Amino acid sequence: QVQLVESGGGSVQAGGSLRLSCAASGYTYSMYCMGWFRQAPGKERERVAVIYTGAGSTYYDDSVKGRFTISQDNAKNTLYLQMNSLKPEDTAMYYCAARPTSGLCIFEYQLNYWGQGTQVTVSS
Repeated sequence: QVQLVESGGGSVQAGGSLRLSCAASGYTYSMYCMGWFRQAPGKERERVAVIYTGAGSTYYDDSVKGRFTISQDNAKNTLYLQMNSLKPEDTAMYYCAARPTSGLCIFEYQLNYWGQGTQVTVSS
């Protein structure tokens, strides 16, 4: 059974940094793509960053470009999100997600596996 477990969230002041981790387990194949999504109170869940694991291609939402970096450590089966220059509007629950088969990883419904989330709070 595939499991994704996020960690690394917390409270930080604006301008600070956090690194989120997503430990993946329960499968022997490689995921086609993995990503980070977030959901702020009262808002819909939105994509933050995606990595296509084979090619290493990465995509970012415009709101985080230049500040966030998605990466993977295949040996550890772990996905990361380095978040720098955090802003109050980055406050949200952050979720790790994965898709095992080829296809797009843009919208929620296109990813099959989800973690429980880790809270990020940025104060001004």
